[in-house]
Amino acid sequence: QVRLVESGGGLVQAGGSLRLSCAASGSIWSINAMGWYRQAPGKQRELVAVIASGGSTNYVDSVKGRFTISSSNAKNTVYLQMNSLKPEDTAVYYCNAESTKLNQNYWGRGTQVTVSS
Repeated sequence: QVRLVESGGGLVQAGGSLRLSCAASGSIWSINAMGWYRQAPGKQRELVAVIASGGSTNYVDSVKGRFTISSSNAKNTVYLQMNSLKPEDTAVYYCNAESTKLNQNYWGRGTQVTVSS
């Protein structure tokens, strides 16, 4: 089992920045990738950014150049630095951990990000 705890959400004005954190515990040895997803009201959950255990990253087009995903192996934590925030970034952001070894996907409870115009 892997437990994920997100923090760092909040209310920010358009153009502002926030940094989300996701602390992983448990069977972290099994994780091969971690990512951030978001879900806005009335919309499907979408992948925002992902980082593999080897360090490669990928982003949805709408956040490229504004968001940066990173990880601290020492702290078992993944971060999402969000700059130049837009109202359309408003959503609940969820941390995800993928384990192909255990054939499992793990989710955090989510953290609300609200960007006012």
